[in-house]
Amino acid sequence: MDTTETLVTYELKGAVALIGLNRPDKRNAISDRFVEAIHEAVQRAQKEARAGVIFGHGKHFCAGLDLAEHSEKPLFEAVKGSRRWHAVFDGIERGTIPFVAAISGAAVGGGFELAASTQVRVADQTAFFALPEGQRGIFVGGGGSVRIARLIGAARMGDMMLTGRALKATEAEAWGGVSYVVPEGEALTRAVALAEQMATNAEFTNYAIINALPRIADMSSEDGLFAESMVASLATMTDDAKDRLRAFLEKRAAKVQDPNA
Repeated sequence: MDTTETLVTYELKGAVALIGLNRPDKRNAISDRFVEAIHEAVQRAQKEARAGVIFGHGKHFCAGLDLAEHSEKPLFEAVKGSRRWHAVFDGIERGTIPFVAAISGAAVGGGFELAASTQVRVADQTAFFALPEGQRGIFVGGGGSVRIARLIGAARMGDMMLTGRALKATEAEAWGGVSYVVPEGEALTRAVALAEQMATNAEFTNYAIINALPRIADMSSEDGLFAESMVASLATMTDDAKDRLRAFLEKRAAKVQDPNA
């Protein structure tokens, strides 16, 4: 494990990059320097790995914005800081490889925003989610008004921000904010297993899922259907797809298993 950057650890486990938020004494609260460390790790992962996992060292995933740093910023510096968060988190959401968030403890404010930028979120039973911006006199600035609102709905997000409501992992799952809920201490193990599975997919298909789906969601129905046809046709043209389809037709590839069996 590479710990030369104290804020973020990086480990390559086979085809999966493990990115660890490493500020446990501050519940992994995010500063500007921390954002840049996350960016560097994500960029490295996209060069070296086929999938990635983001997790928090210590008891908590991420308690969000470092308010001590934020409260001292002039107005325009705050705007530029928010836009930098957007750029870095967009590199996770619409990069070249899929990411899984392994969440335990707090995923609060910017921590929830970071988790929302990953493609899949795994939470253990210690996880809780909150958006306390209303009580702090601030507003989400790391992309939450787009990403979290699309996951759980604007009305539910507004409820969390207005009332300070915190969600348990099972509640976040019911609302669409979490993909999997696992027993305490098992979030990272499950996240790595899912990332390893993703890493076996065709690279172009993973790229299309990451980049086409959110863009199609922004389009009209007709434009989205047209874009889907283009991406689907491109996917079938890759050598990887041809090999995989041939293996399926020749009964060398596993069939989809019935989860009810």
